Amino acid sequence: MPLHEHVRELRAMGSDCRVRVVVDEADDGLGPVMLDDAVALLAELEDRWSRFRDHSELSALNAHAGAPVFTSAETATIVAMAVQAWSDTGGLFDPTVHDALVAAGYDRSFDALGAEGARPDVDAARRTTVPGPAGIEVDERVGLVQLPPGCRIDLGGIGKGRAADLVLDRLLLTGAVGACVDLGGDVRVGGRTAGGSDDWLIAVDDPFRPGRDLAALRLASGAVTTSSRTRRRWVGAGGEGHHLIDPRTGRPAASGLASVTVVAGTAAAAEVHAKAALVGGLDHGRRLLEQAGMCALLVGDDGTVHRAGPIEPFLVPVPSPAHPAPSPAWSHAARPAGAEP
Repeated sequence: MPLHEHVRELRAMGSDCRVRVVVDEADDGLGPVMLDDAVALLAELEDRWSRFRDHSELSALNAHAGAPVFTSAETATIVAMAVQAWSDTGGLFDPTVHDALVAAGYDRSFDALGAEGARPDVDAARRTTVPGPAGIEVDERVGLVQLPPGCRIDLGGIGKGRAADLVLDRLLLTGAVGACVDLGGDVRVGGRTAGGSDDWLIAVDDPFRPGRDLAALRLASGAVTTSSRTRRRWVGAGGEGHHLIDPRTGRPAASGLASVTVVAGTAAAAEVHAKAALVGGLDHGRRLLEQAGMCALLVGDDGTVHRAGPIEPFLVPVPSPAHPAPSPAWSHAARPAGAEP
């Protein structure tokens, strides 16, 4: 039976997003309904996890640090995931960088920063410490979360990755033959493409030449995410800043890496480890990824591309105008736009 693809493009979580759903010809009318449901789920998750919305569950947690707060099951789960990710990465991923991000100038959405022409004082981050999430308490059974006094968290990249995972799962559970959820650099795929293939093709952006492909990856199911310091950045009185904070210094990371693209089973896990590897630097980051059983492309500040783990089976030749990729399977994804649920 022929397969049909439906596509929805939208702005969500501070990123240009695209959701693609593949359905059987007989179910073609369900495609737009599935996309409506996916967009609604994204809006719901952003409304819960955005630190830029005063009414969000995340803002309530930060405003009531030191006291228990009841949250939705999804919020309790992602906070627990963020704490576990901190442990898994030896502290290189840390959700308690909230105050360091604000001190570095990332105190409003990046869209607002760009519109207002802000010039943050990057040096302010030197005075900010990252407390770490060891004292965070989560009871997922009842949705209860308690932050230590003075602790504020940012769900950033893990939130966007988790959202991609949840949307993909929802689409497949509601009858999609296949789907691709691309949330501005966090990509999750599963099922078949409109061409009937089990493989999705994903383009990885060159961090120094936006719009140019650094590599192309093929995978049947799983996630590809990219963290890059060349996208969400700004120049302030103290120099250049960006959104990837090194928890060890409280300042924007300066590890010698410009971007890290990770292939993993879920977008949340890939996002966490891409960020941790970028913060940790080439040698530390490569060890971290390989110990986690993941593979990646790491791009140095000099443009050199390094590999971690067994990524070769996923690599395919980058398409050219003379030899284009088959359009139904191709996804120009993994173009990092930072993290802003």
